[in-house]
Amino acid sequence: MFEESVKKYPDNVLLWEKRQSEYKGSSYREVYERVVALGAGFIGLGLEKGERVALISEGRNDWVVGELAVLFCGGISVPLSVKIEEPADLMFRLAHSGCRGIMVSGNHQHKVLALANDLPGLEFILLFDQPGEDGRKPMEELQEGIRPRLIGIESLLEAGKDALGRNPGALETLKESLNPDDYANICYTSGTTADPKGIILTHRNYLSNMAQASAIFEVPPYYTSLHILPWDHSFAHTVGIYALIYNGASLASLKTGRTLNETVKNIPVCIREVRPYFLLSVPALAKNFRNNIEKGVREKGKAAWVLFGAGLRTAYAYNREGYNKGQGFRKILKPLYTLFDLILFKKIRAGFGGRLRFFVGGGALLDLELQRFFYAIGMPMYQGYGLTEAAPVISSNTPDFHKLGSSGKVVPMLDLKICDDDGTELPIGRQGEIVVRGGNVMAGYWDNERATSETIRGGWLYTGDLGYLDADGYLYVLGRSKSLLIGGDGEKYSPEGIEEAMVEKSEFFDQVMLYNNQSPYTVALIVVNRSALREFFRKNHLDPGSPMGQDAAIGKLVKEINRFMPGGDFQGMFPPRWLPAGALFLTEGFSEQNRLMNSTMKIVRPAITAHYQESLDYLFSPEGKDFFNPRNKAMIAGLE
Repeated sequence: MFEESVKKYPDNVLLWEKRQSEYKGSSYREVYERVVALGAGFIGLGLEKGERVALISEGRNDWVVGELAVLFCGGISVPLSVKIEEPADLMFRLAHSGCRGIMVSGNHQHKVLALANDLPGLEFILLFDQPGEDGRKPMEELQEGIRPRLIGIESLLEAGKDALGRNPGALETLKESLNPDDYANICYTSGTTADPKGIILTHRNYLSNMAQASAIFEVPPYYTSLHILPWDHSFAHTVGIYALIYNGASLASLKTGRTLNETVKNIPVCIREVRPYFLLSVPALAKNFRNNIEKGVREKGKAAWVLFGAGLRTAYAYNREGYNKGQGFRKILKPLYTLFDLILFKKIRAGFGGRLRFFVGGGALLDLELQRFFYAIGMPMYQGYGLTEAAPVISSNTPDFHKLGSSGKVVPMLDLKICDDDGTELPIGRQGEIVVRGGNVMAGYWDNERATSETIRGGWLYTGDLGYLDADGYLYVLGRSKSLLIGGDGEKYSPEGIEEAMVEKSEFFDQVMLYNNQSPYTVALIVVNRSALREFFRKNHLDPGSPMGQDAAIGKLVKEINRFMPGGDFQGMFPPRWLPAGALFLTEGFSEQNRLMNSTMKIVRPAITAHYQESLDYLFSPEGKDFFNPRNKAMIAGLE
């Protein structure tokens, strides 16, 4: 696929990168030459077909070059999140996938070097940033005490060019040995720390999903997109990199800062410079974009803010849900909406470069009001749905077919059905589990046959997501049928390990249910152990009915939670973002009697969520987020 695009569009820019003060482009031909040279360099290092090479870096030209070079050798790329900070999390993924090499940027090489000697199968580490430059340690100092060989990317490129001169057919032979069902990628789920799953995606999976996505979104060769999402993110990987290559278009990376926050701050400037035709987004980004837009309007004064509000109301009334835009008497609003667009919304779009046609939203469900907002200002954010196991696109709203609030229509060349708990297909409009079958469905989970057989049955992928199809063929996704927490940025995490550890390590906790449904932070419902609390009061001569006693008891419970936070005696067991930043302490437990626990003694999350929905909503309020909230104090007082 890549070679076909190189032949068709040799002089088109494929990659835009801003290393210094301005963006510079690399053509398809130039990128191809670098890929081939690096692939030959990998062969020189002894990389063989089927072996794995990890990739840990911010988005940049060499992210794409490095992965393609591994694929040209018949290798398997293992892209890992730059957000992984805990050594145990990184160690598991590298050891489980059995990586022979690691490609890493300067900002993250310290993580790899700290673990290198504990990975017996690791033979080389490719450094994207030249040692000795920009205040970095020289190669000799970095290599000291490190068993795997360290090599700079420019050195390996030169070695590859020399190797090609001596044996030009070596890389070609390996490349030609590939077939569509060979593994291309292992993408790790967030999972619990002890058991993340490696999703195996084949060359066929990617090619299928590229074709499916390209069939519903027109991407002309002149399109450019700025790649804001992490490049290991499945959505960004397929749609943001490979679908663009498939269509001869180009992608730009953010200017990388020394830290993640520094890189994020570069987003507005990079958008204005790249002037993208479309952007990929997740809910957290969408909210930030809206906040910045509204902040800019407010700064122009009260009159501008009032005008902006009137423009939005007019647009909402005219656009409705998109598919029914301007129908009936609402067509009389079109001239007024056009006027607001000319004097107001067009200026907002100019801040995004002036060429932005649309966003594609993925990772998690986007709030309907946010969808209406971006649609109103002329930069629609088309909600899609997918998961990494499907490479990942399953459905999406598009410029031609969109119904705000839905996740769009199912992509072509993919079968989708809605099933009940017994696997029986349900009719249109009935809610059940989303189940799909197609060329984009993963090969399975790496070294995890049990999880594979549970997820893929009879060729069908059971997504674990609840949803339904309406009469017009639009898919509505309602949430997880499984227990995954989903952050506002679309990142997912299984809570069971945390919940079990909190109960096991603390005598004060009988049961714990964590909750995060696309929110900025995680909260918890915690059933406290009455006996342990009463003993706490007795030992400390405190009265649960007094404000002092209530504060002391809640303080003790918070300390138990903080044992898992940075600085606690169990720090590092779990990523802090999935630990509770707020909690409601309960005295009534989850049980079979109140139908909040099933016969196998597992908590029933949907039932608990429904039963305590008002309480969970309260925990996301300023008062509720405070552990010392009135409801928790009342619970303590009730122990008298």
